[in-house]
Amino acid sequence: MSASEELEEHVHHAREPFDKAVAATMAIIAALLAVVSVLRTHYNTEMLMNQQLASDQWAYFQAKDIRRYLAQEAQDTLSELRAAPSAIQKYTQDANRYKAQGAEIQKKANEFENERNVARQKVQWFHFGELFLEIAIVFLSLAILTKRKPIYVAGVVLAVVGIGLSAAGYWA
Repeated sequence: MSASEELEEHVHHAREPFDKAVAATMAIIAALLAVVSVLRTHYNTEMLMNQQLASDQWAYFQAKDIRRYLAQEAQDTLSELRAAPSAIQKYTQDANRYKAQGAEIQKKANEFENERNVARQKVQWFHFGELFLEIAIVFLSLAILTKRKPIYVAGVVLAVVGIGLSAAGYWA
């Protein structure tokens, strides 16, 4: 039985007003938990995607840097052999072009890393928000079993903390 079906069953079978209030609160918190969980998954995927894009850019940067090095090596070799200035100039231009391209690639890789870091921060906030919402549902379940209002209040407080952490993650 899914969590939402179980919660609906609790709400339906609750006879006392306290049980109905707790069950309704649990249903609302469960819905919020589902939203927070989806958002955490979304930002986790975004974080992983940006990490992969940054890694790809760094690999591309390394390839361009190797080409730059080889062009400089060819330039040095041709200079030692006293080759035609036009041949030396070609490799000098290639080395300069690869260096400029490398700087652009490096800038793009850093942008992907910054986006990854923002997504990572959001994931952490949502993770803790999700944790508090889950604990709140446990407390509310205990409140129904024990018929104790302080446990219900503690569950609601934990839920509010979880919602606050998740909201902080959303606007982080």
